[in-house]
Amino acid sequence: MKVLHVEGGRHYYGGARQVVYLLEGLAQRGVENLLVCPPGAAIAEHAAPFAEVLPTRLRGDLDVGFVARLHARIRTARPDLVHLHSRRGSDVWGGIAARLAGVPSVLSRRVDNRERAWAVALKYRLFDRVIAISDGIRDVLLAEGVSPQRRRCVRSALDARPWLQPVDRAAFRREFGLDDDAIVIGVVAQLIRRKGHRHLFDALKALHPERPRLRVLLFGQGPLRGDLEARAARDGLASIVRFVGFRDDLPRWMAGLDVLAHPADREGLGIALLQAQAAGVPVVASRAGGMPEAVEDGVTGLLVAPGDVPALADALRRLADDPALRESMGAAARARVLERFSVDAMVEGNLAVYREALCARAASQRTAQRTYQRTK
Repeated sequence: MKVLHVEGGRHYYGGARQVVYLLEGLAQRGVENLLVCPPGAAIAEHAAPFAEVLPTRLRGDLDVGFVARLHARIRTARPDLVHLHSRRGSDVWGGIAARLAGVPSVLSRRVDNRERAWAVALKYRLFDRVIAISDGIRDVLLAEGVSPQRRRCVRSALDARPWLQPVDRAAFRREFGLDDDAIVIGVVAQLIRRKGHRHLFDALKALHPERPRLRVLLFGQGPLRGDLEARAARDGLASIVRFVGFRDDLPRWMAGLDVLAHPADREGLGIALLQAQAAGVPVVASRAGGMPEAVEDGVTGLLVAPGDVPALADALRRLADDPALRESMGAAARARVLERFSVDAMVEGNLAVYREALCARAASQRTAQRTYQRTK
């Protein structure tokens, strides 16, 4: 089987990591992979051992010319199937390019935001199958009217091995300038609005005076950094909130956190939640999107309603004050991630969808051929 994958993101965030996990697993199973991505995209280096990388210009939702560029790639490569992994620009234009080339296509949907009804009606008929990465996203597709025949759920996965390493706590505290008695809350997310950093800051305004040992490390980059830094200064939080940027060595440090906070308004599943739990760190997250699938409330962490600042503060307070609870939840979290979110299961799930789509397309073509012959 030959599969042409399309990933439009330029950074090596969670979605791109999922693509590389998939490419590696498919290659191990004898699938020939090709990857279309923007020139200079970070995924190219990571994908190169498992796929032929085809740098192709992609400028987003308005780049109609991507249809022709991708169509040319498909016609040259002659894949059995096209798998579209990202939304911006590559989903609709990718679906049209695959349709024009007569090749079955599969779309992975990683976000849980609602789309306009007219867009849903036009867009999803382009794809032979739509893969939701969580039950939460599958439910959104159901509510939007996407046919049950087309939608499938294959959960995102985690290669847990890098996250299982123990942390050198003395080195961790030196690296981030922390006192020995600090209770450390981490956030691993792009600095964008839907990740909910503002809710955490509101909760910290109540927590900081009563829990002076709390410290917060914000891992990630994004357009809101300046605004968040200004807000931290304005709210008297600059002394406890540290902006540490995007870290390639995050697996080395994750287990040093006492709690991971993820107060996002929306989230398809939340790979950072799985990473933290694999490292034995309990999570406080929102009860939205696929996050309740990633975190078992009361067992591996605590869930609160999106935007409920008092509940968020209470959850953080509860874990900050109870080291034994943090330890027990962290142990349960690691065991659950290892059991339920394996890369092998994700790869096999995607491969099953490929086979199903190819078989359905072949059956449809046979039916069309028989109908044509009868009408001659």
